[in-house]
This record gives sequence, C-alpha cells and structure tokens, in this order.
Amino acid sequence: MIIVDAAGVVHYANRQVVALFGYSLEEVIGQGVEMLLPERFRSRHAAHRDGYMSHMRVRPMGQNLELYGRRRDSSEFPVEISLSPVSDGERPMVVAAIRDVSERHRIQRELVAAKAIAEQARESADLARDIADRANQSKSRFLATASHDLRQPLQALALLNGTLRRTVSDPTVMEALSQQEQAIASMSRLLNALLDISKLESGAVKPEITEFSVARALEEMRREFATLATGKGLSLEIETTRACVRSDPSLVEQVLRNLVSNAIKYTHRGRVALRCTSDGGALVRIEVIDTGIGIPADQITCIYDEFYQVGLTGSGPRDGYGLGLSIVKRIVDLLGLKLEVRSRVGEGSVFSLLLPAADQAVWPEPAQERSMASRGASRGKPRVLLIEDDTAVREATQMLLKIEGYQVTAVDSLSQALAAGRTGTGFDLVLTDYHLGNGETGVQAIAALREMLGTPLKSILVTGDTSGSVHELPSDPNLRITSKPINAERLLGLLREFIELEPAAARR
Repeated sequence: MIIVDAAGVVHYANRQVVALFGYSLEEVIGQGVEMLLPERFRSRHAAHRDGYMSHMRVRPMGQNLELYGRRRDSSEFPVEISLSPVSDGERPMVVAAIRDVSERHRIQRELVAAKAIAEQARESADLARDIADRANQSKSRFLATASHDLRQPLQALALLNGTLRRTVSDPTVMEALSQQEQAIASMSRLLNALLDISKLESGAVKPEITEFSVARALEEMRREFATLATGKGLSLEIETTRACVRSDPSLVEQVLRNLVSNAIKYTHRGRVALRCTSDGGALVRIEVIDTGIGIPADQITCIYDEFYQVGLTGSGPRDGYGLGLSIVKRIVDLLGLKLEVRSRVGEGSVFSLLLPAADQAVWPEPAQERSMASRGASRGKPRVLLIEDDTAVREATQMLLKIEGYQVTAVDSLSQALAAGRTGTGFDLVLTDYHLGNGETGVQAIAALREMLGTPLKSILVTGDTSGSVHELPSDPNLRITSKPINAERLLGLLREFIELEPAAARR
C-alpha cells in the first residue's frame, strides 16, 4: 500500500512494497510513483493521475486494462490497483492498494490452455466417434451382406444335393452325393462360425433381453438335432420343464446349439441329454450332458480357444474347426452369464449354463402344439408359395419340393406374391427368404399376404441374416424362422412338422 499526493509523490509505503517491488522504503518514499511502473506507461500515467485528482472516488485503476508493476531489477509483473481518496487535512491524497496477480494470471492462462486442449480433445473424440461409427456401420453392412450372399450358393448346393439324392439310385452316385453333402455341411458350419466370431468381435451383436420359456429353447434343439443324433445311433433326451428365464433367447439358443452340436460330435455311443433344474431361487441351470470321450483336466482351460479341439493331433483329421466353444464363451460373456463344465475322460461331459430366473409363471409347453400333429397327418401334400429372389436358390427349392409332391408356386418379389395370392388358388404355407430384392423383406410379404387373404397364413422365413432385425420379430405362432444354409432334410422336416399342425378341416 502506498499513499501519493496530487503530484504523484509517495508519502507512505508499507513494508509489503519492499517485498513486492524490491526497493527499500527510503528509496520509495519521496519519489514519484511512476518509478513503480514500466517506462512505457510513465508518460501516460501522469495524465491519468491528474484526471483522477479532478474526480476523486473509490474505484479500481485502469478498469478492463492490463496493469503492470516494475521491480527494482526491471522485471515486470501483473497487478490490480484499487484507489481511495483521503486527505491529510491540507491537501488531497490517494491511497493505492497494489496486488500482485501473477498467480491468478498463471491460473487463467492454464485454464485457457486446458480449455483449448479439452476442446481439441472433444473435437478429436467426436472425429474418432464418427470414424468408429462409420467403421461399425461398414462392418455391419459387410457382415449383413456376407451373411446373406455367402450363404446363398451354399443354400442352393444343399437343396440340389437333397434333390439329386431323391432322383438317383446308383450306389456310386449316392456315395458321391453323400460325400458332397458332408462337404457342404462342413462349409456351412465353418462359414456360420466365422461370421458369428466376426459379429461378436465387431460389437454388431446387441443382446435383446426378455423373458422366455426354457421349454421352447429345448424343443428347438430337439427339432434341429434329433435326426443328426439318430444318424449317429445316439439317444437325444430332452426333459420337460416349466422354467422361465431372462436373457436373449436367440443368443441362448445359439449357446445351446453349439453345446449340443459339440456333444453329438464327441459322443460315439450312448446319449446326449438336455435338462433344466431350478431350486426356486434366482438362477436356472440348463445342462447339456453327454457320454462322449470327455475332456482331460489339463485341457479344460483350453477348450474355449479358437481352433482348439480335444484329442486332435497335428497329423490327425479334423472333425469341425474348434470354433463352437469360442463362440459360446463370447456369447456367455456378452450376456453376463456363467458357464460351468465337468468332465471325465471316457465317461462324458456336462456343460451347465446358469441364467437368471424370470418373474413369469408357467409358459405353455411345446408338447401342447405337438399334440395337434396327428390332425392333418393323413392329408396330401399342401400348396406352397415360394418367395425367393435368388434364381439358383429358388429353382433348387422348387425342384426339391416338387419331387416331394408339393404343389409349388415360385415368385421372386412381393408384387408377384400378391399377384399369386389374387388368383384364388389358395396356399397352405408361404416359404420366403428374409431379404428380397429392392429392399423388400419376407416379413413384409407375409404381412401383405395375410392382410389380403384375411387369414393368419402359416409361414416359414428362411434367412442368412442373424442381426437384431430378425431377433426383434414379435412372437408369432404361425411363423417359423430358420437359418441358411438349411439342408433338404431339415427343410422338408420343418414343412411337414409345421403344416401338419393345422387341422385338416382348415385346409379344405
């Protein structure tokens, strides 16, 4: 603090002036106040001082201006100065309170710099997010395209194989077709596994959590694997259950599908069983049990590694590709579930999937639907409307169905399907691809046909798309969804099972 007169002469200075400016009190008192200012401000300061003396009041000096003090060593520092008028009884004086604001300025500079850095980081994050979003969209488009387009030729091959096996009797040709069927099935499994791995790693799979009946999931396993198990001479045992769980039903079915497939693959005699247990608490346990070769204790930690297979030697033949359990592990982690395994070499394995129990009460069991199967079993082959935009798949499917005695009308678009529906011929079932041309979908075709015909037309949707758009389709008792590639036996079995649920009178 200093006190100066109208001429700018310092009459008083406290000891903090010594610490702030580096002058002794004797060097300051009696001198002009301009000695404490940088030289570039001194000439202008005299005029400002005279102006203040003519209008004295309490106010800050140089408001909205940057003020600087000058030390004895000529160094400068930012200051704030408050002015207050006083009088010694004879003449007006001014008390100037001077504050060093170097630290405040440093903090302000750092805040400005930090703000600039934060803004740059935000812009970089926005850019990175945009790039990531575009990359994810590109991945999703690629995977959707790959899922559909790569499966189409396999679908055609699988159906043509089934057609040929029904039209030839030469043992050599039958053996060739049998080996071809195995090769197609092997390609299909590898393609499905690689696409599943890619979707899980890219983050394209988003769980859709809901409550569902375990019985329905187990029944789907029965439909899919009963023929395969029988073909190996195995018993596929599925216990009834009334349990309900909360998770993503499609992803849980995918886990069970891989576990059951593995169990059948590594079991050469005996059985594969699925059962569900619950102690009435928060968890439901679904177990896949087999009497297969078992897993050595020192290999259990390795079974989820990609391309790892139990008991496979470097020169031995491969049975599959060792991707099923790797996919299972990724899905279980994605859903936040728990998977346990118990195994003894030569005796078999038990894989236990633990899921949160649902709040729902009892769900209808699939057996109630199956009890209707006999009602239409005695009738002839029904009429099928086939909607498929891929020429090779459409022709292969049409040939297979006609050989089996079905009456088939084949079209490639929604407009042609509606035109076929207007003929009045009537159809017992629609078999349609999910992705049609021009952005149309089989779901749209089914809905349009049902609206036009005024009936809940039974429909089978065949798709190579495993994205959320398929998983989000509402529950529909008159709709079955199956994945490509589907072989001839599975497709025909699905048609027989589904159509024969309809009462005979309803198809007259």
